[in-house]
Amino acid sequence: MIRIRRIRTAAFALAAFATVSLPALAQEGLQDLGTFKDWQAHSYKEGGKLVCTMFSVPKSSEGDYTNRGEVYVFVTHRPAHNRIDEVSVNIGYTFKKGAPVNVVISGTTHEMFSDRSTAWTRDAKSDRALVRAMRAGAEMIVQGVSGRGTRTTDTFSLSGFSAAHNAITNACKVR
Repeated sequence: MIRIRRIRTAAFALAAFATVSLPALAQEGLQDLGTFKDWQAHSYKEGGKLVCTMFSVPKSSEGDYTNRGEVYVFVTHRPAHNRIDEVSVNIGYTFKKGAPVNVVISGTTHEMFSDRSTAWTRDAKSDRALVRAMRAGAEMIVQGVSGRGTRTTDTFSLSGFSAAHNAITNACKVR
């Protein structure tokens, strides 16, 4: 039962992230690459091109909010588009316009930019640096501000991150 729920959660998360419908994902073959402690890895085809992604949910969330959607952090490879190690955070609310999103790992802050309910790094170099930090760290803290001014802090475990990253890297044949 837990495995089925995880697969459903993964399908929902991938659909939300990739902005494609669940039937489209099912049509193009969502493949479970494994669960690695606190991270799940999957591959699928998007427009006929292989995409490999991993995601996790926070271990804890803080903030003075009454209503909030699902929160996920993703790392995605799209080798056909030469986009590797793309990091994004779906925060479960609309970010305050122009407010930075801070990701803290091992005392180092990485800044992301936001658009609606998703945050990204600014460029491929920033993605690589963040993934290196995620591979080396134990936890990741994401700090954001909603459109209503509510500050949130989400803490993600990085346990299993390296194994999940290896799985998507191997599945997409990158590096």
